[in-house]
Amino acid sequence: MEQQFDYFSVTSLLVFLTFLLRLVWGWKKSSDKIKIRLPPGPSKLPIIGSLHHLIGLDVDLPYYALTDLANKYGPLMHLQLGKMSLVVASSAKMFKELMKENDLAISQRPVPYVARVLEDAGRDIAFVPYGDYWRQIRKISRMELFSVKKVQSLHYIREDQSSKLVESIRGHAGTVMNLSKAVSDYTSTVVARAAFGSGCKDQDKFIRLSLEMVAAAGAVSTLPDMFPALGFIPILSGKKAFLKSIQTEADKILDVIIDEHIQKTKSNEYDGKESDKEDIVDVLLRLEKSGELEIPITTQDIKAVIWSVFAGGTDTSSTTTLWTMSELMRNPKVMEKVQAEIREKLKGKKEIYESDIQDLHYMRAVIKEALRLRIPGPLLLPRETMEPIEVDGYVIPERTKILFNAWAVTRDPQLWENPESFIPERFIENPLDYKGTNYEFTPFGSGRRICPGMNFGIANVELPLAKLLYFFNWQLPPGMQPHELDMTAKFGVVCGRKNDLFLIPTPYNNIP
Repeated sequence: MEQQFDYFSVTSLLVFLTFLLRLVWGWKKSSDKIKIRLPPGPSKLPIIGSLHHLIGLDVDLPYYALTDLANKYGPLMHLQLGKMSLVVASSAKMFKELMKENDLAISQRPVPYVARVLEDAGRDIAFVPYGDYWRQIRKISRMELFSVKKVQSLHYIREDQSSKLVESIRGHAGTVMNLSKAVSDYTSTVVARAAFGSGCKDQDKFIRLSLEMVAAAGAVSTLPDMFPALGFIPILSGKKAFLKSIQTEADKILDVIIDEHIQKTKSNEYDGKESDKEDIVDVLLRLEKSGELEIPITTQDIKAVIWSVFAGGTDTSSTTTLWTMSELMRNPKVMEKVQAEIREKLKGKKEIYESDIQDLHYMRAVIKEALRLRIPGPLLLPRETMEPIEVDGYVIPERTKILFNAWAVTRDPQLWENPESFIPERFIENPLDYKGTNYEFTPFGSGRRICPGMNFGIANVELPLAKLLYFFNWQLPPGMQPHELDMTAKFGVVCGRKNDLFLIPTPYNNIP
């Protein structure tokens, strides 16, 4: 019996080991198969991966460097950057395969190191993980905060602030002025009033802190995302502490603002019902109080949403307006044509309202062309695979970062005739929209993760631009020719002008 027991024990052990070896071997073959079927990309070195291939390329403007590599390795390219496995899409075809055919599988958003530094990481609109809370915050954004109806209801803020912008520019008539500062002030104030309402005593301070936050976030090293062990670098440099100090100071202001809104709700000043003049804090507090949310929102959640609105709504709109004005100054014939349309349609009006600008088709084409040629987000916010996916015959494993090089697509000569030229007429002949279904033009992204605030952002560009072009003629500083205007970009949270735009405004005289 003892020998029989030993025999069966040894036999069972051998069978188990054979099964285990086959399992491991099968896993290894499957793993190798996945590796073999990754998209092509540059060779890798131990530890650093493909980073050495970026040396000598324009790393200050990474979309340039990635476009150069894509020209060599193809529109779907794999890069190993330290511990980060990254697939870069650089064509409209790859955009469609990923953001349409595999949209659900890549609905996750990786949270970068700079966002993890902040306490609200993963609760804001941009980086909230895919799941129930994401579905809720997306619904709130699309139905309550940035719906077409809601954006239109805020017209009085844009009309008021754009009139103040015009008056401030009149004070600089005939002299060189910093248009960048004027437009940034306009956009920041519009966003602040939409978020907090009127009469917020610390509004200007919060705007200053939000702009500092965006600048500080853009300056934090991305090395910890590729090499987690290097997370100490932002600590030693003091950038992490600086970022946290800004957030702490701003949070104190937000606490006061939210408390004031709560007190207003309790009083007779506000009845808690939906109103055309609800600000963002009002909306979120109403939803919190209603008890209708599947996942209750906290004060920290409200703060995270506000930060998202400021981070995504201020720089993007002002950057778009300034790039549009820059291109118009470089292209005098286009400037003449768009001003003629505006002045003909508005027929000498002393004031302009949003209802007056609905038929300015060429101006809208000018804005779209500026977004194509000078896209504020040349690299769309990355996605992450939640499961292995097959794209163009390649297999991309789970937890791979996906980056979309929109800059490469909007300058693809196979999609755009004379892609380096500013030609708004192309959007008259082919009126693409912002909805993300035309993959050659996705300035706000596409699919489930499309920017929910795009209606708000475009509205913050159209009215002030119409007024700038209606009420003023514009000149470059003395001695400067159109082709000499500096168009150098600076990459950060958004890709704006590296240097401020200085122009000379002259009031248009044919207005009674």
